[in-house]
Amino acid sequence: MTPLKDKKLFLLDMDGTIYLDNDLFDGTLDFLSLVRRRGGRYIFVTNNSSKSTDAYVAKLERIGIAATEDDFLTSTDATILYIKNNFSGRRFYAMGTDSFVKQLADAGIDVCTDVCDDVFGVVISNDQELTFKKLEDVCVLLKRDVEYIATNPDWVCPTSFGYVPDCGSFAEMLRRATGKTPTFIGKPMPEMLFLAMEKYGYTKDETVIVGDRIYTDIASGYNAGVDTVFVLSGEGTLADAEATDKKPTYILSNIRELYNIIKG
Repeated sequence: MTPLKDKKLFLLDMDGTIYLDNDLFDGTLDFLSLVRRRGGRYIFVTNNSSKSTDAYVAKLERIGIAATEDDFLTSTDATILYIKNNFSGRRFYAMGTDSFVKQLADAGIDVCTDVCDDVFGVVISNDQELTFKKLEDVCVLLKRDVEYIATNPDWVCPTSFGYVPDCGSFAEMLRRATGKTPTFIGKPMPEMLFLAMEKYGYTKDETVIVGDRIYTDIASGYNAGVDTVFVLSGEGTLADAEATDKKPTYILSNIRELYNIIKG
């Protein structure tokens, strides 16, 4: 196990890890600056598929973090890669925000938002613009023998007042109505982590993932074979860490504590 102070690539969850809603956590800016000064790299790896990468860049700039699109990997990126690698040229009905649908289309995926006869599959995401028509459309299509994909399995998304439903909750609602369960992309699957290490040229020993959820962030690191830091500043609790068989490598209070360890 490589000590935290010797890690080079930090894969960072965002909500609940470096900020909550629009409020940066204490220590976030110090930590990011320290990683860069030491010659390392941080990548924001998020399961939230409701925003495009450029929207995340704008959000981080609003709360004080300078970033570029190259600093992000999202579950939408992983979903696009999965569809293009496995179902190139096929038409998918997309249940998601306008931004999500546009990302799929811009990536060259044949995407529609109405029920039609030539739909090959359904892909759903964290839809903050959800309507009953979208739910009804998906239920109609899932009665057929179509491919079914979800960007991520997260039950909830943290906010300043608590939590709101995320893609995993939408998938559970649809399972109750149709009996169908999707193939989930994003964390806890390891593909986003493999993609980051390959893209930026780091080994597993040089990499660590930092997040506030055992069942996505920590599980993805476990599945990818990289060290994990579980922070208690978001959704997850010590009870979650005790209950799982995918034990985090480190359990820390927050990003400030991680900064202090690396600074040494």
